Amino acid sequence: MNLKVLPITLLTGYLGSGKTTLINHILGNQKGYKIAVIVNDIGEVNIDADLIEKGGVVKEKDDNLVALSNGCICCTLKTNLIEQIAEIYDTGKFDYLLIEASGICEPIPIAQTIVAMNDMMHQQGLPDIVRLDAVISVTDSLRLVKEFGSGDKLLSQDIEEDDIENLIIQQLEFCDIIILNKVDEVSKEELAEVKAVIKHLQPNAKIIETNYAKVDLDEILDVKMFDFEKAVSSAGWVQELEKDDDEEDEDGHHHGEGEALEYGISTFVYYVRDGFNRKKFKNFVNDKWDSHIIRCKGVLYFKDQDSMSYMFEQAGTQKSLMEAGEWFVMLPKKKQDELRKMEPKLDKDWDEKYGDRMVKLVFIGKDMDKDKIVSELDECLEK
Repeated sequence: MNLKVLPITLLTGYLGSGKTTLINHILGNQKGYKIAVIVNDIGEVNIDADLIEKGGVVKEKDDNLVALSNGCICCTLKTNLIEQIAEIYDTGKFDYLLIEASGICEPIPIAQTIVAMNDMMHQQGLPDIVRLDAVISVTDSLRLVKEFGSGDKLLSQDIEEDDIENLIIQQLEFCDIIILNKVDEVSKEELAEVKAVIKHLQPNAKIIETNYAKVDLDEILDVKMFDFEKAVSSAGWVQELEKDDDEEDEDGHHHGEGEALEYGISTFVYYVRDGFNRKKFKNFVNDKWDSHIIRCKGVLYFKDQDSMSYMFEQAGTQKSLMEAGEWFVMLPKKKQDELRKMEPKLDKDWDEKYGDRMVKLVFIGKDMDKDKIVSELDECLEK
């Protein structure tokens, strides 16, 4: 029986970022790793002919599988990822697994699946069989310069472009390592600016600059960097939301100063206890949105339905508003008191008039007109 824990690296990045080049680099590794790679489409991974064993592509139960001469394999992603990982583990032939998330896939659900595998093992009193080692986001420097270089570029009307913008941000926010590829294709100034944007979106990830995705495997494999709790709270907007902001103006509003400007990139938090007028907020989002905002996320509520909290989210040109559950202030007083005792953060933020109701939005952008955004949001407050 195979008793070792199989480390897994999750690789994300949109089309053209250099993921396939990196996969080939890992598959042809000189470190002696026996690596299994699960990819979305084997056709996209143009594997070096010298690595493919005689017999080439092996068809097994209609699954594409390429066996390589150095003991590595490359196979196509199946719908049941847990089953597929278990099959690879059970062979006992591999000491590493690399999973490529498709360019149009968010990494969090895959990470949750891997974490869930170990939870299932624990429930049966069995030890871990896999370990998510790191989430790596491969990103193209030139693409980022185009996406983040100017607010106007974020206003593209092309739906596919919108999706890419949104995904780039999601993939940067949930990762341990960012491989900033094709750095030779941008100027030093552009690269510094892109890195400044990345640091606002994702302050914790290690950034590795590369060309042709050439990276020392010791920098990316078996680095033991992944921690689910840290990963979901590592995005810049989360950290800004959780910061204390004690400065309050005479209206009881907080408008966090945010970080010092660097290349025109800044962050600030809009924080008030009053609710928005639904129609005015909709008008602000649709007609008055500052195109220089790269990312906005946070909680809010409306005066016409003040029992319900909403999560507002924007990345590039995509915006969404979703119900996020009722505020705790709607619970019976006894339950409120119990929760406040258990949750110091809730107790600290509690207001005698509003309870836990609040509007708290984080803005990250380049050359944003903060005063204008704040005054237009203030206009949305129900007078």
